[in-house]
Amino acid sequence: MTRDLRGFIKQLEQRGQLRRITALVDPDLEIAEIAQRMLQKGGPALLFENVKGSPYPVAVNVMGTVERVCWAMNLDQPAELEALGKKLALLYQPRPPKTVPQAIALGQALFDVLKAKPSRDLLPPCHQVVLKGDEVDLTQLPLLKVYPDDANKVVTLGLMITKDCENKTINVGVYRLQLQSKNTMTVQWLSVRGATRHLRKAAERGQKLEVAIALGVDPLLIMAAATPLPIDLSEWLFAGLYAGEGVHLAKCKTVDLQVPADAEIVLEGTITPGETGVDGPAGDHMGFYGGVNEAAPLIRFHCMTHRKNPIYLTTFSGRPPKEDAMMALALNRIYTPILRQQVPEIVDFFLPMETLSYKTAILAIDKAYPGHARRAALAFWSALPQFTYTKFVIVVDKDINIRDPRAVVWAIASKVDPARDVFILPETPFDSLDFATEKAGLGGRMGIDATTKIPPETDRVWNTPLESDPDTAAMVDRRWAQYGLADLNLGEVNPNLFGYDMR
Repeated sequence: MTRDLRGFIKQLEQRGQLRRITALVDPDLEIAEIAQRMLQKGGPALLFENVKGSPYPVAVNVMGTVERVCWAMNLDQPAELEALGKKLALLYQPRPPKTVPQAIALGQALFDVLKAKPSRDLLPPCHQVVLKGDEVDLTQLPLLKVYPDDANKVVTLGLMITKDCENKTINVGVYRLQLQSKNTMTVQWLSVRGATRHLRKAAERGQKLEVAIALGVDPLLIMAAATPLPIDLSEWLFAGLYAGEGVHLAKCKTVDLQVPADAEIVLEGTITPGETGVDGPAGDHMGFYGGVNEAAPLIRFHCMTHRKNPIYLTTFSGRPPKEDAMMALALNRIYTPILRQQVPEIVDFFLPMETLSYKTAILAIDKAYPGHARRAALAFWSALPQFTYTKFVIVVDKDINIRDPRAVVWAIASKVDPARDVFILPETPFDSLDFATEKAGLGGRMGIDATTKIPPETDRVWNTPLESDPDTAAMVDRRWAQYGLADLNLGEVNPNLFGYDMR
């Protein structure tokens, strides 16, 4: 399969996971409404071929299921995600191997890094059409307006590439851009992101920050940009590890940056430190309109290149489920081995989609000593940059199914004394888009110890939990058909029987 957006779209169509829409559709609200309904039902990707006001088709919902996210990463099923995470964990903080199998595994991982080295494409498809200066007109792109009160149209799945002016390291990130004029956009990002550090360094030197935005890239590159990186390992190498081969890059026409050679559209521009625009409101992942930022960095674009007949890939944020939630579920599995290496007592962890895929973490630990749950929660918050803005951490015993909300709620209800087992860290750095906090960018975090308590955490004897007699349970399994119940699938529990609807 060709490692680009077109190759992936072809794969989806061959597997019956793409629907082409030939009817005329409006990028203002209509496309998002159609895609939203499809996302809610776990439906196929959509390719809108007749978009009002633009000659370019729009692809959306491409990674709208975990299964399709796995396909984008060259995997057949979600179970393989953790194996990929183990390979990445070896590179995250390499340690001297103590056994022959460990040495072989580390050697294989390093060999995979060598294979993943990027290559240069001298005649890249992304340069088939080149527009400069006044020819650049962003309004010709089929940018979406997603919600009625959005201030303007947005770009959501573009890879932003920037370079550190001191050590020349590259950062590849995914940030929301909002249209300001035919050749300018504002960018919405968090202060901890790599591109913001690059802008601060450029400002200290009195320089402009060069920026390239790659639109319509191989979805695998988007996943690589969203993964926590080992020190000194670039996003391009990481993407090569995902793909099993190096990423083909092309040198930009007007800035000293490289972009994916097979990108559908590339925008080249600069940010002048101190030059800003008014960004927002815009629908955000929290499920509300984001606030107005009157000092958002302004990008001035002076060059646009694209393939012949380019496809515009996009998505949108909002209350889950959305595409970013599906991507987060996949990344959750990849993070697990990396997190275990940082915090070995963690057996498993889960970031529920319903809590915006990062606001609440559930940790299962192999508890060994008093205070272990609190230590695990504190270690989690500092393990990876992605967990800086996790608001709630719930720690349970390793025998709790952390992906079953009934099991987790039972653990909280039966094992937590709020006075003893809930702790709060006040005024920590926080997500400025979280309106629940009293101060923007500053908020509290809560840890909940829902593990079985041991002395001196408690002086009371903790009685044995209720379980079925194993011999009787085995007998009932053997005789299930004899009871005349073979046609009942008890693995599928009707949630309405328990007073809630999980539709």
